[in-house]
Amino acid sequence: MALEDAKNEVDTAFTRKGLRGYAFENAFGGATSFLRRSYTKDLTGVDLAVTGVPFDQAVTHRTGTRFGPRAIREASSLQPYDPPYGWGFDPLEEMSVIDYGDLAFDYAKVADFPETLTAHIRGILQAGAGTVTLGGDHYITLPILKAYAEKFGPISVIQFDAHSDLWQDDDFSRIDHGTMMYKAVKLGYVDPARSVQIGIRTHCDDYLGMHMIDAREVHETGVAAIVTKAKAIVGDNPTYLTFDIDALDPAFAPGTGTPVWGGLASWQAAAILRDLAGINLVGGDVVEVSPPYDTTGATAIAGAHVAYELICLYGWKRRG
Repeated sequence: MALEDAKNEVDTAFTRKGLRGYAFENAFGGATSFLRRSYTKDLTGVDLAVTGVPFDQAVTHRTGTRFGPRAIREASSLQPYDPPYGWGFDPLEEMSVIDYGDLAFDYAKVADFPETLTAHIRGILQAGAGTVTLGGDHYITLPILKAYAEKFGPISVIQFDAHSDLWQDDDFSRIDHGTMMYKAVKLGYVDPARSVQIGIRTHCDDYLGMHMIDAREVHETGVAAIVTKAKAIVGDNPTYLTFDIDALDPAFAPGTGTPVWGGLASWQAAAILRDLAGINLVGGDVVEVSPPYDTTGATAIAGAHVAYELICLYGWKRRG
């Protein structure tokens, strides 16, 4: 197949035969699944399911992350033609990756949302596939981690973020993106001693035993040092990677509900993600892309690249 096949291919999210391989339809047309993967609810033989969670109950400032999954999928239409740069393997050829579509939930029954999401992820994991989730505000990571902890026990987390999300909140019925990691640790979903947050640049009184690498340390010590430190912390423990797009400086990702200056440049995030190859990644998400606040689409483009890197990290470990 080659790019000239675009004259014949369209809507490969629905028309492609088989779950592997690249797509060559015109980037500006067709059904915009993530990376033009097949839209399907059939998990037979699937290695990795990409799914969207259009939920934004509790953003700090600017709503709109419910539109994140749609924008990320659209932005990903620029990417499905070639293997990802720098990896040296073809994840879409070597793995069966699908777009599992979005989570269905009753927006008027917010209290029901957490278990609805946990059940959604649980079903994918029970079928033997991993997940890459497109958010949605950062609260969604908590119900996802519950499903992962059911399968793997307390897991390691690598969290890219401007905020720790570890502020004390012992009302576990509250649905709050700013306290989701506090609850994940307190509920035993996460092993804090083998977890690390990268890019932090807001105050937190107590990190609950999680390791913290702030944005200044990234800037001053460099990518290689950060990767070495992060890998030593998580080891070979099953690891979930959550990437809040506000880990990036607003200059690179203005379309988020909680922008904070002094963050990572996109090249730093790209290099760190690439060099984390070898960690035992079992799943991941990219959250808080809020397209109404970025008419350029740069934030969604960043989100699409992060999600593709998560696919690569997942596939790299499974190559042996």
